[in-house]
Amino acid sequence: MKNSTMISVLTSAFAAVAGIFVYKSYQEKAKQEALEKDVDMHNSKEIDQRESVEADEDDAEKGLTQLDSAYRDEWQANAFPQTHREMEELEKDK
Repeated sequence: MKNSTMISVLTSAFAAVAGIFVYKSYQEKAKQEALEKDVDMHNSKEIDQRESVEADEDDAEKGLTQLDSAYRDEWQANAFPQTHREMEELEKDK
């Protein structure tokens, strides 16, 4: 094989390998950006401005944002008192 042909083949192979590395790097970067995207609803500004999804069905949800609704659901799941009256009753029971 001629020297110029050999250089062309090696250059083409090197370019192909470099292209593969660039492509893999791009995929990894895109994957990392997707993971870093704000998926935690407690840190999302958008969710703190939208009305609760259950506001039409549940009177207790009226006037709450989606974030407030999520906090309310957590409080109910953990039996956290919902009102000052409930907190006072708990303090009296102690």
